[in-house]
Amino acid sequence: MEVVNRTEAPEYKRIEEVRIPAIATLTMDNGQPMYWINAGQQPVIRLEIIFDAGAWYEPLPGLSSLAMKMLTEGTRSHTSAQISEYFDRYGAFLEQQSGTNRASLTVYGLTKHLPAILPMVQEMLTDSVIPEKELSHQKNIALQTLRVNLEKNNFVASHLIREKVFGKNHPYGKNQKLETLEAIDRDGVDAYYQQRIRHQPFRIMVAGQITETELTLINHYLGHQVIETVLETGDAKKTASSDPSPVLVDKEDSLQSSIRLGRLLFTRKHPDYFPTLVLNEVLGGYFGSRLMKNIREEKGFTYGIWSNMAMHPNEGSFLIGTDVKRENTQETLDEIWKEIRRLRDEPVPAGELETVRNYMAGSYVGNLNTPFEIADRYKTVLFDGLPADYISTHIERIRAVTAEQVQEMANRYLPDGSLIEVVVGGK
Repeated sequence: MEVVNRTEAPEYKRIEEVRIPAIATLTMDNGQPMYWINAGQQPVIRLEIIFDAGAWYEPLPGLSSLAMKMLTEGTRSHTSAQISEYFDRYGAFLEQQSGTNRASLTVYGLTKHLPAILPMVQEMLTDSVIPEKELSHQKNIALQTLRVNLEKNNFVASHLIREKVFGKNHPYGKNQKLETLEAIDRDGVDAYYQQRIRHQPFRIMVAGQITETELTLINHYLGHQVIETVLETGDAKKTASSDPSPVLVDKEDSLQSSIRLGRLLFTRKHPDYFPTLVLNEVLGGYFGSRLMKNIREEKGFTYGIWSNMAMHPNEGSFLIGTDVKRENTQETLDEIWKEIRRLRDEPVPAGELETVRNYMAGSYVGNLNTPFEIADRYKTVLFDGLPADYISTHIERIRAVTAEQVQEMANRYLPDGSLIEVVVGGK
């Protein structure tokens, strides 16, 4: 039996490229695009119908989310309970999502049950009646969830940093509030459903075990929906307006403080995206990052501290976040800036940079194991207008980033005073 020498790190295989199944495209009979990936070992399918109906378009925060939830709450022919029982019968389940720009209805199920599932999906999209009782129930759930979350320091801090970075009136900075949720009524939800979902332009992303039979079925049920209105995309620039003034929400009875630092950034299309992505990883993007080593391992101030780049189709942001004991708040802030200044003043050592790039390559490939994960990557490329080779060249672009570029990005985007500070709890 071979004895493993545990004093030596195991060998690793350097990842140089990404190889994934290609995505195919067809135009359905009503002119709407369908993207599909035939992959996977299991006879399952994920069908996602995507609308331009996210926060970017809603007049009141929370309206998009409620409108999507109401798709499963009743049609002219079926009640909420009947819809739920129908999908349960076929072992399928539904997921409604509302993001910054897009909203989607997703169905997961066995490929063989697609002929039975599709008629109900079509009915929900075109014949939802927005029942008052069910809407009141969903609204009460949303209100109670928000009431609970508003008592949590980290939730409030995340809300405030978005407002400060993007501006209170920008779609990405406009947060749900109790009074705005209360103001949403059936007429408002129905109007949003009519304007953004029912008979409106959409895109379909299908992944799993798919043949021409499934594609024909999808086109039959969803490719013959009448598209009554060709909506404006709504992607005209809505200018973000950051407020640089710091925020301190002092809670006398709070033992912990939630810290958020942030600034407005660019989108994935920007030429500085990949060098800044590597900078972010070195600073706080993974467990071995500099912030984790300093604030968690050496100081013991927190269980976790992170930095990330939140990328949206129209704007981006850079954020740092952590939760610490109240009395450690100021020292934590000082140490964060100390690590940022190190990155500005000193090139990242070659060994550390190689470790980070290897981690990023492995993490990227590790999230491309299933047809659904692959579809999600393609969705970002297709819907955010990224280059066709974005996925295949991702690792190559990460490996091309130099220590000098990382230092340049730190000086360009993280000078002193560049990050807006939010503290909820106290100092």
